[in-house]
Amino acid sequence: MEKTWLKHYPEGVPPEIDPDRFVSLVEVFEQSFNEFEGRPAFTNLGHIISYGQLNHLSKDLAAYLQQDLRLGKGDRVAVMMPNLLQYPVTTCAVLRAGLVAVNVNPLYTEPELRHQLVDARAETIVIVSNFAHILAKVLADTPVKNIIVTNLGDLLPFPKSVVVNFAVKHLKKMVPSFHLPQAVKLKTAIARGRGLSFEPVDVTGEDLAFLQYTGGTTGVSKGAMLTHRNMVANVEQISAWLQKDIEIGNEIIVTALPLYHVFCLTANYLCFFKFGALNVLITNPRDIPGFIKELAKWKFGAITGVNTLFNALLQNDDFAKLDFSGLKLSVGGGMAVQQAVAKRWAEVTGCTLLEGYGLTESSPGVTMNPIDTKEFRGSIGLPLPSTEISLRNNEGNEVTQGDSGELCVRGPQVMRGYWQRPQETSLVLDDDGWLHTGDIATVDEQGFVRIIDRKKDMILVSGFNVYPNEIEDVVALHPDVSEVACIGVPDERSGEAVKVFVVVRPGAQLSAEDIIAHCGKHLTGYKRPNHVEFLDELPKSNVGKILRRALREGATQNSG
Repeated sequence: MEKTWLKHYPEGVPPEIDPDRFVSLVEVFEQSFNEFEGRPAFTNLGHIISYGQLNHLSKDLAAYLQQDLRLGKGDRVAVMMPNLLQYPVTTCAVLRAGLVAVNVNPLYTEPELRHQLVDARAETIVIVSNFAHILAKVLADTPVKNIIVTNLGDLLPFPKSVVVNFAVKHLKKMVPSFHLPQAVKLKTAIARGRGLSFEPVDVTGEDLAFLQYTGGTTGVSKGAMLTHRNMVANVEQISAWLQKDIEIGNEIIVTALPLYHVFCLTANYLCFFKFGALNVLITNPRDIPGFIKELAKWKFGAITGVNTLFNALLQNDDFAKLDFSGLKLSVGGGMAVQQAVAKRWAEVTGCTLLEGYGLTESSPGVTMNPIDTKEFRGSIGLPLPSTEISLRNNEGNEVTQGDSGELCVRGPQVMRGYWQRPQETSLVLDDDGWLHTGDIATVDEQGFVRIIDRKKDMILVSGFNVYPNEIEDVVALHPDVSEVACIGVPDERSGEAVKVFVVVRPGAQLSAEDIIAHCGKHLTGYKRPNHVEFLDELPKSNVGKILRRALREGATQNSG
């Protein structure tokens, strides 16, 4: 039965979008190439390329992939690089040639890279030279036949490209030696393609655009099959949400999270590409001083990130000195945004930190807070247009409003399934098209969704459910806490007990008793941490998401 309280939308946002407005992402690209030809599209390492330049570079590379490598529609091409100008050039080329882009985390270990290349059956890879030594070690165990290698500075103008590449390789020693004699340089591939004929491919909405690998809600890393229609739909959904606040052709968005991650892939790259915006690509956001120095060059209007990134920026005194007069959109995703971080962000920038929610399996956007939200409310917002949500109990029945249940999602952005894994697909995608997210949520009377926690992260204390997000939010309110993570650990009396891992702000002094006393003011007895451990840093994923799994594994080993 349809819940009317799931159907609220902000003023100016349509309840439905047309997922078939564009036949494919290629059509989105073509429109922007034509409409914004002379406008700047991407900037990185001090150089800007325009939409017109991107059009020509990607068309030349697409011609090389088609004619020289003889790749056919649907072939998978792995793309393994951080945020560089080469990334949009490569992915545009791959999609224009009717191929499937397989995003690969450049920080992958040998086993992780081997698994993904084998699983995707990728015969072609475009890789930055800094990580080519990893490929060289696993190449014989993979189906890869075609290798295109690029150096960090390859798309910079001469002589800057030479200087950057020399410094990266010989001064900073960031390119370990590798032996890949069959590899072709990206610049060579583009130059060859310039003399070849690019043949437009009949790409439909049902064709795969990306194989986006994820651990998902279960098991081993697997490829979410995201079609052109999935991606176009999510671009249209996000566009509809933002359109009244966006100045087409004049926006500047800061892209610090990696483009190979689905959050920035859709929200920053594809959506703002449609808007004709300039994407400021940050190659190494962990270098906070360097990141802030780059931000100082731009009067940016939008920025996306994860809670840990916003927190790291706020802890640097130089960040508060930046010009935020143009900032109108700050979006946090990938992990829960903590109240303390959101409050400080608003104080420093004058812009509300909005929380959104999505999954790899939904391309990724599912919900978003209204752009005119004046203060942080701890909610992931309202469902995007053409998005249905349902909260289900363990028996699969929809819960009563106000009760918590597993968040299920249905809409045109939901993946086709996991690549070559029908059994895994059936565990998360039911016959009616509902994606079971594994996240526990509630919905209030206005339709705002609040994630309580991951199903698998929930802690059971004497029969009571304890959600780590709530505990972390409380601990983070302590002025001397820099970062915090919460897990459950075995306990003889209560089954499980709450344990927190805390990183203390530089110069501050904190004891376990201080943390427990602080929690005692905000949390009922069974939710209070019994164990506190102080760490210099928390384990994080490539996008800065705190890895509770690694903390649980460490706690298990220490107790064994």
